[in-house]
Amino acid sequence: MAAGGGGGESNSQMKVVKGDFGYVLEDVPHLVDYIPDLPTYPNPLRSNPAYSVVKQYFVDKDDTVPQKVVVHIGSPRGVHFRRAGPCQKVYFKSDDVHACIVTCGGLCPGLNTVIREIVHSLDYMYGVRRILGIEGGYRGFYAKNTINLTPKLVDDIHKRGGTILGTSRGGHDTAKIVDSVQDRGINQVYIIGGDGTQKGAAAIYEEVRRRGLKVSVAGIPKTIDNDIPVIDKSFGFDTAVEEAQRAINAAHVEAESAENGIGLVKLMGRYSGFIAMYATLASRDVDCCLIPESPFFLEGQGGLLEFVEKRLKDSGHIVIVIAEGAGQELLAAENSSAKATESDASGNRLLKDVGLWLSQKIKDYSKLRNFPINLKYIDPTYMIRAIPSNASDNVYSTLLAQSTVHGAMAGFTGFTCGLVNGRHTYIPFNRIIERQNKVVITDRMWARLLSSTNQPSFLCPIEVEKVKNEEKLKAQLLDGGNAR
Repeated sequence: MAAGGGGGESNSQMKVVKGDFGYVLEDVPHLVDYIPDLPTYPNPLRSNPAYSVVKQYFVDKDDTVPQKVVVHIGSPRGVHFRRAGPCQKVYFKSDDVHACIVTCGGLCPGLNTVIREIVHSLDYMYGVRRILGIEGGYRGFYAKNTINLTPKLVDDIHKRGGTILGTSRGGHDTAKIVDSVQDRGINQVYIIGGDGTQKGAAAIYEEVRRRGLKVSVAGIPKTIDNDIPVIDKSFGFDTAVEEAQRAINAAHVEAESAENGIGLVKLMGRYSGFIAMYATLASRDVDCCLIPESPFFLEGQGGLLEFVEKRLKDSGHIVIVIAEGAGQELLAAENSSAKATESDASGNRLLKDVGLWLSQKIKDYSKLRNFPINLKYIDPTYMIRAIPSNASDNVYSTLLAQSTVHGAMAGFTGFTCGLVNGRHTYIPFNRIIERQNKVVITDRMWARLLSSTNQPSFLCPIEVEKVKNEEKLKAQLLDGGNAR
């Protein structure tokens, strides 16, 4: 695998292979790592007429994808991931496969597309007929009914939002889930969900490995906030940005049509402001974008309220986009006497409605300054989550599902499938769950936004220096970043 006789090391979740010139492969586990001497079988795609004309359809065992594509002369080759795709040999007979699919966490455009394409890929490409849908998230393994999924049943579900399997937060009991997998004779588990769900998938893989079961555990990352690291983006993100623009356009029309009109739009983004940032850049009608990664202050010179007043006097209207996780520290400071922060079943902090809070702050300020405003507040959060995916996300979801099926059939396990620098790859679970992907406010993309909206950063020089130092340290520890 490694060039020129490099070394390697491994743990249960990741195999590290080192080669010449600083090459590092962070490889995913395989069934033969703990079940040696497994038999292999010719890939059924060899006789599939759809692929007979393709020159090189099977990926080479040494194909890898670099995490970092911008390099300097003399810099090491850096971290790579295994390229996704069908292999010459598979580790499951088609008739022996009993697969299951589960969706967990919140809704996201594209969930039904992924379900559909896993079923179609298993059936049409590999001749697998036994596919179970687990209803209601993780707890469905031991507390809910199952659905027998067939190509006919799932044929048009990609045209609908949500998930036909249902979903829930929490309910993860590793022992009970693996007991259910073992009792049902399931040997391929496809888990669709965000970072919390992938942590659960990693625990399931570890327990499956401990028991020595021939079960491939594969994850497909799902997060509408685009906050999963390593991968270029998550499915549903493009759709969310596109739909968010509808809300921004409505806010702009309302603001422009009224004297001192203010359109305030709250978008998704608990810890990461990618939807707000990209929707703002795409819209070109936004005057101010507020995200969790970039602190702001309200009062005083250079504060948000002063900026709102100035923009109203200059333009007669203003459109503000705020991510749901922005400004939470300001709300917490005002409610210091309130009870401890609550969490949902997934362990996520329950957020206060920053949109309503900011609306009231702007209204109070306008009264104090004695100038009238017309403020319209729009919260399209659940409308965005519930719509079907657009064309771009449908293609992406299809390729993700196909790549994941190829990996499971080839015997890989304990992996998540995702796009890295435009190539589909297999990524170890621990790389996906080690941190959250966030907007880097010292990066050029955030600078592009600031130049687009012509808003101040709302950061004092000390905070800017602090952020730069944090990013410098992170760059030293991690290979690559989210710069575009």
